[in-house]
Amino acid sequence: MEEEKITIIEGPPPTFEAIDDGWALGLNEGPFLFDLALTRLRTFNGPALVERCFGAWNKQQTIYLHFRNDLGLEEKLPIIAARSLESDDGQVLLLWLRIDPARIEVDFESGLDLGNDDGPPEG
Repeated sequence: MEEEKITIIEGPPPTFEAIDDGWALGLNEGPFLFDLALTRLRTFNGPALVERCFGAWNKQQTIYLHFRNDLGLEEKLPIIAARSLESDDGQVLLLWLRIDPARIEVDFESGLDLGNDDGPPEG
């Protein structure tokens, strides 16, 4: 049986964001721990892709996001949640994935002066 998948056919590789939503962190509950990340993809038919995810999950199957990385190598990551949104630029597909933590992009705009080696800033 062929695996269920959503494939990125053109454009750059997806970027992955750390998750801080309580409901999404609940997806990690179970006997095994894994890291979760969010990616946002522009699409022409987001609701149909979400339906494909639901169809796979209803059959107790895993659905994967297939894409080429920065080196052009094929990769796949399991999709654990999906949502389609309308934006001013068109449809956006939000995918929550199991991922290697080294691939998650973190926003370091915390306002801390990291050049001070004397400890945390006062205030």
